[in-house]
Amino acid sequence: MSIRVLVVDDEPLARRGIVKRLASHADMQVIGEAGDGETALSAIATHAPQLVFMDVQMPGMDGLATLDLLPPGERPLTILLTAYDQFALRAFELRALDYLLKPIDDERFAEAIDRARDTLHLRQAARLAADAPRYPARFAVRSGNRVGFVAAADIDWIEAMGDYAGLHASGKLHLLREPLHLLAARLDPALFLRIHRSTIVRIDRIADMAALSNRDSLLRLHDGTPLRASRTYGDALRAALADRS
Repeated sequence: MSIRVLVVDDEPLARRGIVKRLASHADMQVIGEAGDGETALSAIATHAPQLVFMDVQMPGMDGLATLDLLPPGERPLTILLTAYDQFALRAFELRALDYLLKPIDDERFAEAIDRARDTLHLRQAARLAADAPRYPARFAVRSGNRVGFVAAADIDWIEAMGDYAGLHASGKLHLLREPLHLLAARLDPALFLRIHRSTIVRIDRIADMAALSNRDSLLRLHDGTPLRASRTYGDALRAALADRS
């Protein structure tokens, strides 16, 4: 699925930087740029972008005011850009998808893109799956010339392996020919949680969690497997664990 992206920043150099980063993601289609809030509103109405990178601090109408003028149901997914973290609460109130601090870290940028993909694929899957079982109970995996099945209930964690997803179940690795970001949209969010751009874990397999100095977390599964959880997914992880306790 190609994702239509609008880039909004009053600094041309900053816009070029975002566009250049997006060029390395084949599914990101930049449909326009804007240097101020009014132009951004016009571009959103005309081109209906699915994802907007919005600078917070712009002369005249800033990014937050621009979003506030859009009815909640008409706001595209928005990743806010700013050199300061004081706007986080307002960003949350406006339901911004993510919040990137300048200068933008490459890993955080990639994680924000993954989060946008996940959200859009979830929305698309919800529209297409009205008459279908919502979450698959098993997955077909190939081993040589044979096709076997791995039950979703047996999966401990999943890792990205290029165009494949590695299903770790009962101490064995099974390759599923499906990228992780597509598979994530098909998994039951009550059971499975993305903890890193390359890792999904079954929530009830988590034995304990320890905080790391960079705000990431180190998880240990019941079978002893250690997994690193990115700080990007920290709030969702803590909420999921709280719900299970």
